[in-house]
Amino acid sequence: MTVIPRIGITLGDPAGVGPEIIVKALSQGASLPPAAYVIFGSGRILEEEQKALGLSLPLSAFNSGTASQRAGFTLRDLGLPSGIPVKGQASAESGRASFLYFEKAVEAAESGSLDAIVTGPISKHAWSLSGVKWRGHTEYLTRKYPEAIMTFWSEPLKVALLSHHVPLREALTRVKARTLEAFFLSLNRSLCRVWPQPFHFLAAGLNPHAGEGGLMGREEDEVGEAVRKARAAGVDIEGPFPPDTVFRRAVGRPEVMVIALYHDQGLIPFKLVAFGSGVNVTLGLPFVRTSPDHGTAFDIAPRRVADPASLLQSLRLAAELAQAMLHLGA
Repeated sequence: MTVIPRIGITLGDPAGVGPEIIVKALSQGASLPPAAYVIFGSGRILEEEQKALGLSLPLSAFNSGTASQRAGFTLRDLGLPSGIPVKGQASAESGRASFLYFEKAVEAAESGSLDAIVTGPISKHAWSLSGVKWRGHTEYLTRKYPEAIMTFWSEPLKVALLSHHVPLREALTRVKARTLEAFFLSLNRSLCRVWPQPFHFLAAGLNPHAGEGGLMGREEDEVGEAVRKARAAGVDIEGPFPPDTVFRRAVGRPEVMVIALYHDQGLIPFKLVAFGSGVNVTLGLPFVRTSPDHGTAFDIAPRRVADPASLLQSLRLAAELAQAMLHLGA
């Protein structure tokens, strides 16, 4: 008998588009991969969203005493711990709720009850207002899993980030040979756990023209040294390449992943070619974690015109990676 993955879905910020795209995506049941889906969120918010959209989901109540392997949708109703947030506005109430949904889903995955988590978009500002000290999902996960790596996947392009939600000045201090070498090795190990085919990595340089032989900076010396050591350890990697051309080398090549040295270096080209269809994947965890590549979109949340395409891709990729992890770990 084929074992289907157990996938947790967090509602995200209840004042944003998370509830809307979840209802829209799950209402397309026939296009979803077979899985036991568990929604971590508020039943009240989901009921309001279904009513507003004219859609209905076949939700079963969550039972902690059973770990279902049957395809379908289950709601773990965690309520609204601080009251009802205002649609379209970041608040302490919405931040506290979205963090609770995420925290409980992670606990379930760590206990072995879930194979994957798909996280709805959260507001970093709302988390801060509520007193949550982490800037986002990945930062929270990194506290327990130091090898957690933020990557972005799409059909045309895949990108891994050396650093993500930190100021640019701080990000640049991490461009050191020892840090880079450890990152390259960790990225390769993490991918081997969830993907059956090996990746070819292209490391971006930091400066224009990859430093032009040192005329515009020496950071590429650090990248080059780390690339040589990683290659000697068996990693299929090249670089550093000029950052304005390296992404062209990877577009349309599914087996190639670009390693960007800071957030916007990787996310600007990625969102240019895959916005709305890309998926945020956290590697280096004992479970799969994916997320849409967009935020809460508070500006359009009250109008309910959000596109669920990225969430659908997140669900499909979560199921694919979870199946691969189950198979590779068997």
